[in-house]
Amino acid sequence: MTRAGCPSCVTAEADVARICGELGVEWAAVDVDSDPELRAEYGDRVPVIVVDGAEHGYWRVEEDRLRSVLTS
Repeated sequence: MTRAGCPSCVTAEADVARICGELGVEWAAVDVDSDPELRAEYGDRVPVIVVDGAEHGYWRVEEDRLRSVLTS
């Protein structure tokens, strides 16, 4: 989950893109402001990493943890 104009989101998206690219895993960024329900749920707590529909972390990418869940 991301938002336009969010510097932390840009960093997280780059990290996720790199990690997923190395692992051959598809991913997508979703702008929380594109949906009122997402905006209400996440508010200013972005970026949020979601894996298989479950919240995995927020504000920064924990690389080792993300790699572990993506390869399990």
